[in-house]
Amino acid sequence: MRQRDRGADVPEPTVLVAADYFQTYSVVGLLAVVGVLFVAVAFGAGRLLRPVVPTPEKLLTYECGVDPVGEGWAHTQVRYYVYAFLYVIFAVDSIFLFPWATVFAAPGYGATTLVEMFVFLGFLAVGLLYAYKKGVLAWT
Repeated sequence: MRQRDRGADVPEPTVLVAADYFQTYSVVGLLAVVGVLFVAVAFGAGRLLRPVVPTPEKLLTYECGVDPVGEGWAHTQVRYYVYAFLYVIFAVDSIFLFPWATVFAAPGYGATTLVEMFVFLGFLAVGLLYAYKKGVLAWT
């Protein structure tokens, strides 16, 4: 009767599992190296094949087809930043809603996740109310 048939622990499967574990990481590492080499070869080929003819017009700063006038510093309105920030807040809200819906459907988690989601939505509502009171949401 073999040792494996008697139910004794055999270390060979553990070694094979560890080898398989590191083999999967070697595949990921090999793909990462191939990807980096592909990008390096593409940039190198582009550098070798492109014509290099610098002219004063090419060295000018180009912005939307308009010749640069004045200094390089420009003032940006803060309201655009606030709109972007509000968009990010509501995008994150939608990202949290989908996993919450799956956990909410699981047995035993319904009441807890429902309370947590209303607390989260309450914080968002307070932020939206604050933005509304400050006049941020009025498009001018």
